[in-house]
Amino acid sequence: MPLYNLRTTASPISPSDRGFVDIRSNAGLVTLQLRELWRFRELLYFLTLRDLKVRYKQTAIGVAWALIQPVLAVAIFTVIFGHFAKMPSGHVPYPIFAFTAVLPWTYFAEAVRRSSTGLVSDSELIRKVFFPRLIVPLASVVSPLVDFAVGFLVLMALSAWYGVVPTPHIILLPVFLLVAATLALSIGLWLGPLGVRFRDVTHALPFLIQVWLYASPVAYPITIVPERWRLLYSLNPMVGVIEGFRWVLLGAEHPDLRAIAISCLFIMASLIGGLIYFRKMERSFADII
Repeated sequence: MPLYNLRTTASPISPSDRGFVDIRSNAGLVTLQLRELWRFRELLYFLTLRDLKVRYKQTAIGVAWALIQPVLAVAIFTVIFGHFAKMPSGHVPYPIFAFTAVLPWTYFAEAVRRSSTGLVSDSELIRKVFFPRLIVPLASVVSPLVDFAVGFLVLMALSAWYGVVPTPHIILLPVFLLVAATLALSIGLWLGPLGVRFRDVTHALPFLIQVWLYASPVAYPITIVPERWRLLYSLNPMVGVIEGFRWVLLGAEHPDLRAIAISCLFIMASLIGGLIYFRKMERSFADII
């Protein structure tokens, strides 16, 4: 990336002032500076590539580690919930039923973890280099997509083994993946700045994700939730994401559209609020971190 001379002045830069970057305070809380994000798109690429290299560098089995967590989770859920608890799985074998939820959940949990701790992990970069800070949580949400792609290939192979044919609804899979990514980003926009001020976030996050896992319909269908509690239960935004994945991959006849709609509304509200909060707090990142 080119080096720039920095000038913090309120006067506009004339066309002759090449080689200078005018750094000003934000004009408002919701100024996203999309032009700046686009100008630093190469940094987003290199941060994403760096995360992947760090994750699998000097490992014996490399990217195969992306399979261990979801495969072991599906195996445990199959034994405990599928075999012993006899949890209903509709018209598909329980391992496929569980895998279609474990796959988006694993991506979501990893994206939340990285985006919530990325600002602290990149503290040296933030203190020394000027760039849009929003790139850090964005890169943290993009990099786990590689693990998702590997897990999706395993799911397709397992589906072929059990004779489960994907439905035409599978073309909508990127839509629900985008919803999951947006949810992870919105949480990272809230927890990232909080983690800069309070390092307790790093310690509490694994516990919160674990609790959230069992509060979501990963190992069980949403139909076991009593009807009178289902609206309240649907306030969990991962309910709509998981229901959407199962609908597009398994062809459920009656997807819970109410849960999906509630999740999407919650995610949009959380994203807008997170962007405002992140833009407000980013001015002090370099001083506090």
